[in-house]
Amino acid sequence: MPHLTRPRRQQAATAADRMGIGVPGYAHPLVAPVEWGELNRPGTPLHWVALNVADGPGDRPDPHCLEAAGRLRNAGVRVLGRIDMAYGARSFGELVSDAHRFRDWYRVDGFYLDRCPSDRTDLPGVRRVTTTLSGVPEDGAHLVLGHGTHPYPGYAESADQLVTFSGPWTDYRWSQVAEWTADHPPERFCHLVHGLPRTHLDEAVRIARWQGAGTVFMTDRTAVGDYGCGYSDGDGQNAPFETLPGYWDEIVSRIGPGVSE
Repeated sequence: MPHLTRPRRQQAATAADRMGIGVPGYAHPLVAPVEWGELNRPGTPLHWVALNVADGPGDRPDPHCLEAAGRLRNAGVRVLGRIDMAYGARSFGELVSDAHRFRDWYRVDGFYLDRCPSDRTDLPGVRRVTTTLSGVPEDGAHLVLGHGTHPYPGYAESADQLVTFSGPWTDYRWSQVAEWTADHPPERFCHLVHGLPRTHLDEAVRIARWQGAGTVFMTDRTAVGDYGCGYSDGDGQNAPFETLPGYWDEIVSRIGPGVSE
């Protein structure tokens, strides 16, 4: 796939396209109360927070997760139900069932479809899922496809946002953006970076802006810490994102309201 050798077209920083934070799924609220508490801090530039109860919505409603999600929604934060697509291995019925349970039990605003396929051949199946989920809830769902890499360009028409990078800083610092992304505004793309030292935080934010990512999550975590939870996505790629970064305050100050380049 071709890559840009220059920055994507520059756009005016408005309230709509200002960089913000997307949280791919903290540990259970009882296990990570500090994390969930920080999300309610006024002025935190959150675009969305993914709720993962037990590898999805779980088998029954969890009152602690309902309370945590409710606090965020009352504060105007978009809450997404995290659904594992297992790179296309799960059936259409399973995915839709997860979506309805998330909506019925936790009143989510949309869905974070983690481990989403990225090949052209998988696009029709993913489009069938997103078309169905867009009506759950009835007033429209915000959909994020968690590819973790640049997918076939057609996926951009199937969701509100694509995660086009998810991985370690050692890869991110040398990464390049796919040329087709320049046809879309920054709010369509999200980058998730782990293993990022505090000393390189400014550099990582500059890369995200340069590559046109409107939503980011960056952390110094590299493996499951002391929190632990029922979250296991099969390949462990989201484990570093389950806990609060050691420099959370710095991230909030660097990309908070009014901060732009």
